Amino acid sequence: MLTVLKTPEQPEQTATTDAAVNFDVRAIEIAPSRGWEALDLRGVWEYRELVWFLIWRDIKVRYKQASLGIVWAVIQPVMTMLVFTLIFGRLAQLPSDGLPYPVFTFTALLPWQLFSGALTGSANSVVNSASLISKVYFPRLVIPIASVMATLVDFSISFGVLLGLMAWYGISLRLAVVVLPLLVMLALAIALAVGLWASALNVRYRDVRHVMPFVVQFWLLASPVAYSTSLITSPTWRAVYSLNPMVGVIEGFRWAVLGSTPPSVLVVPSIFVTGVLLATGLFFFRRTEASFADVI
Repeated sequence: MLTVLKTPEQPEQTATTDAAVNFDVRAIEIAPSRGWEALDLRGVWEYRELVWFLIWRDIKVRYKQASLGIVWAVIQPVMTMLVFTLIFGRLAQLPSDGLPYPVFTFTALLPWQLFSGALTGSANSVVNSASLISKVYFPRLVIPIASVMATLVDFSISFGVLLGLMAWYGISLRLAVVVLPLLVMLALAIALAVGLWASALNVRYRDVRHVMPFVVQFWLLASPVAYSTSLITSPTWRAVYSLNPMVGVIEGFRWAVLGSTPPSVLVVPSIFVTGVLLATGLFFFRRTEASFADVI
C-alpha cells in the first residue's frame, strides 16, 4: 500500500486569515495484475510484427548453409515412413485399417512432425534468443509462439508429398479434409502448451535441452504413428491412452484424409488435456519471465 500526500491547497485571499488549511489525502494501492489480464495477450498482439520477423528468422536459420535447403522438410518424414513400413508394416505386419501402410503411417507422421518440431523449437526458443531478451523489452510470449508457427512451412511442404503419395495409391481426398486446419491448430496448441513449460524451465535448468529428445522419442512410441488405436481393445486402457493429446490429433488426421474410424471419443480428451496444459503453461511462463534477463 502506497500513501501519497499532496501539498495543501492555497486558500483564497480573503479577510479571514485564520481559515483552516485542507489537505487532500488519497491512498493508491499498487498490486500485480491478476487473472488473464496478467498474461498481457494484448501486448502480444501489439508486437505481432515482431512475431512475423522471428518466424522468418527461424526459417532462415534452420536452412542456413544447407545445400539441400528446404528439401530436408521432405527427406525426414519420407525416410521415417520407409523405415516404419519396413519394420512395422512388412516385418511386424501391424494392421493398417485396410489402408496401404505407407499412406497410413505418412498421414500420421505429418501431424507428428509438426508437433515434435514445434515442441523442440519452442523449448529452446527463449535460451536461443538470450541476446535479444537481455537488450530490449517485449512480451516474451512472442518467442515460443513464433517458434511454433515457423513449423507450418515444413508441414505445408510435407502435405504436398502426402497428396502425391495418395495419388500413387489411387486414394482421393474426402470432404472431411476441411477440418484439417482445426487439427493443425490443436497440434500447435499442444506443442505450445508443453513448450511454454519447457522453455521457462530451460532458462533456469539447462538439463531440459538434453531431456527433450528423450521426451519426444518416448512420446512418439506412445502415439499411434506406426500402429492403429484399434490394437487397444480394453475400454479402460483406451480411456487412459486417450489422455495423450496427440492420439486424438493423429487419429483425426487419418479420418479426415483417409476416411478411417471417426475419432470423436479420442478428440474430446485431447482438447481437454490441451486446455489444461495451455492455461497452466501460460501462467507459469508469465510468472517466471521477469527473471529471464537476469538468469539467462
